[in-house]
Amino acid sequence: MTEFFPDVPQIAYEGPSSKNPLAFRHYNPDEVVDGRSMKEWLRFSVCYWHTFRCNGSDPFGAPTLDRPWDDGSDALDNALKRVDVAFEFITKLGAPYYCFHDRDVAPEGSSLSESHANLDAVAAKLKEAQDATGVKLLWGTANLFSNPRFMHGAATSPNADVFAYAAAQVKKAIEVTHSLGGENYVFWGGREGYMNLYNTDMKRELDHLARFMHMAHDYAKEIGFTGQFLFEPKPKEPTKHQYDFDAAACLNFIRQYGLLDIVKLNIETNHATLAGHSMMHELEYARIQNSLGSIDANTGDMLLGWDTDQFPTDIYLTSQVMLVIMAQGGLAPGGTNFDAKVRRESIDPVDLFHAHIGGMDTFARGLKIAAQIRADNALSDFVKERYSSYDSGIGRRIEQGQASFSELETYMLEKGEAAPNQSGRQELLENIINQYI
Repeated sequence: MTEFFPDVPQIAYEGPSSKNPLAFRHYNPDEVVDGRSMKEWLRFSVCYWHTFRCNGSDPFGAPTLDRPWDDGSDALDNALKRVDVAFEFITKLGAPYYCFHDRDVAPEGSSLSESHANLDAVAAKLKEAQDATGVKLLWGTANLFSNPRFMHGAATSPNADVFAYAAAQVKKAIEVTHSLGGENYVFWGGREGYMNLYNTDMKRELDHLARFMHMAHDYAKEIGFTGQFLFEPKPKEPTKHQYDFDAAACLNFIRQYGLLDIVKLNIETNHATLAGHSMMHELEYARIQNSLGSIDANTGDMLLGWDTDQFPTDIYLTSQVMLVIMAQGGLAPGGTNFDAKVRRESIDPVDLFHAHIGGMDTFARGLKIAAQIRADNALSDFVKERYSSYDSGIGRRIEQGQASFSELETYMLEKGEAAPNQSGRQELLENIINQYI
């Protein structure tokens, strides 16, 4: 059998002192942290689109990446070969999961029926590869943004035929995800938004998007798919005003349309920063509302205002992410998906391994740091004390819904002035976090 990465061995854990660039220094999948293994906490996933379909092209230049196994065509045979490449990579890396869009793994045909047949053919080979390696599918999704038919959106298109086509495509994608044992299904509304309100009926489009999700859930129940549905926030690019702007906008939509028990969120770092938030903010906002389902692990360039999808190498970032995930008790059935790509200048196949190893090590360090911060109550004790005025007396009555404006006015007229505020100690807490990192 052809080996596509012949110079790359199985990536092993060698410890912090290792100088081997093709080894883990911090990610030890079997190491137990706070009661469970790193593998269980992190649930790493390799994304098919950036890792096996990205060629280094950008709006200003042609492809640069050396991918000797890929002839650059959209032929079915090329797609089938790509499965062998993907599973050699994933198994050598030791990642337990992968994920894909339908058009990542199989070429679009000249008709919907041909597209379905292509996806079935590749899905059969994916199933064989999964069975042979033990690698599992974290989630599937449908590409409803690349084809020109989706120029005005998919579920939010003003063209009912486009809505119908998107429904047929998602129906097939759910079937394939189900057949491959996928644990989740993602909605990413790449073009679900608008460019100008002069030509847009926003309410109607939002109604249609909600109807689309309900129809997808109805069909999933019909075929016995019990995976978690996920909705991924992104504020802009390519659409000027995206309906899935951030976690708050998505959750407002989910509640408004009766989807709260059906859909959770898949949060991405680069999307959070494009929305003007930190990743920790977006995760915590979703977590406290029981809606954090999964994450896309990447980062953006703070000097650039677009979705650069870089691999995470910032230990502060991963420590903050893991503080929230550990507070929730983990992500399962979601995971940590590397929706990230090597830079256009990182042209060699081995660079794919360097990128993923670095990301996995950085998350492993973040996990261990977060676990120690939690074990020492380094933040929680301070936060608890800061809100202690709500644990008794008038504060307790406020939280329990027993106080009224009239009672609070009487309370303050008798007391005369509010108790002095205490310092927020932000600088001290930042210094404490630095001690762990």
